[in-house]
Amino acid sequence: MPVPENFVDHAIARARRRLVPFLLLMYVVSFLDRANIGFAKEALQASAGISDATYAMGAGLFFLTYAIFEVPSNLILHKVGARVWMCRIMVSWGLVSMATMFVTGPRSFYVLRLLLGIAEAGFFPGVILYLSYWFPNRVKGRILGLFYFGAPLAFIFGGPLSGVLLDMPARAGLQGWQWMFLSEGFLAVAVGIWAYLYLGDKPADASWLPNTEKQALLTVLQEEEQARRTYGSSAFPAVLMDWRVLHYVLIYFLIQMSVYGVVFYLPTEVATLLGKSVGIEVGFASAIPWVCAIAATYWIPRAADRRQNHRFLAVLVLGASGLASAAFPTSVPVVALLALCVAASGFIAVQPLFWTFPTGYLAGTAAAGGIAFINAMGALGGFFAPNAKVWADAHFGSHRAGLYLLAGLTLVNAVLIAFVRQRKLHQTSQRSPSI
Repeated sequence: MPVPENFVDHAIARARRRLVPFLLLMYVVSFLDRANIGFAKEALQASAGISDATYAMGAGLFFLTYAIFEVPSNLILHKVGARVWMCRIMVSWGLVSMATMFVTGPRSFYVLRLLLGIAEAGFFPGVILYLSYWFPNRVKGRILGLFYFGAPLAFIFGGPLSGVLLDMPARAGLQGWQWMFLSEGFLAVAVGIWAYLYLGDKPADASWLPNTEKQALLTVLQEEEQARRTYGSSAFPAVLMDWRVLHYVLIYFLIQMSVYGVVFYLPTEVATLLGKSVGIEVGFASAIPWVCAIAATYWIPRAADRRQNHRFLAVLVLGASGLASAAFPTSVPVVALLALCVAASGFIAVQPLFWTFPTGYLAGTAAAGGIAFINAMGALGGFFAPNAKVWADAHFGSHRAGLYLLAGLTLVNAVLIAFVRQRKLHQTSQRSPSI
């Protein structure tokens, strides 16, 4: 018997209203705790005697332990449920982030960055997996797009917030950068406790869904899960040798190199454009590219879902971002800021498009482990990005060389996406709900 379409649409709308805003809040807090190290760079270097090379190494070390613990963390989430495991992740990373206020030199900086990677491992792939439990393929791009609002929102609000905290005069024996880590880490702990009280694990457990809508949604989700088991991988060990998954890994690795090339250096690049030190004024200016990213992340995944052309749009978006990144270093301030807007928008908006590829291919424990594996290997891009920039700048004797290297890799990645083989995510004539 066909599933009543209006029941499915209503269930999707209810799930979107209840889950996506809260998951978005979690992502904002997550990205804020990753990006605040960029705002603290100058103050931390001055207070703790940390060199540019030490900063780059410490910024990247987070991603090493993050990558190592991604897969086991996501397999545990698949087993015990998102409510318990998301709480554990957020509370532990919040505590470690707060402890960053005690950094006194390179050693303590390295140790805390490694611990932060362990604590946060599994958060992002856990959310991607969690969303696959609740939303059918035909709306997955735009749902992921809404979730990805978290990154630009973290910079829109986090940039000025971090700037205000950095500009605070010393109080209670703590400098502004220490208050920044303390405040933003505490926020993660609070949201983690809230997650335990608020989230449900799967639609079958949702008391807030009417039974008719719940059953209709479960039927569609179960049909798609079975289709993925037939079409793609469903056992985790096989994922590690699946050439298509390895293709996804390389693409996501290069996306993350592009993203964190912006994240770690955007505040200092904007400060250079303005001729000012990093503070509240630079914080507000740094928010401008992320406002543009929100618009791009809203419209582009919706257009891709509507036309089922995720691959084509991903190639187009990354190509534009790569060209903008290449134009930025030699442009006048206004043009340079516009180029940053295009680059940041593309780097964020391409990611929900990318995730429709593996989530439309993997099923079962392969989805839990495979999504984490892709994210873990991709996260290493966050380690290589700052260190590759430092190497290129030193090797070619130019502070622009690293930016050109990252821009070139972005263009290479656009070509790699062009060769992705993608099954249609939704092959019937079902309409997509307005979300």
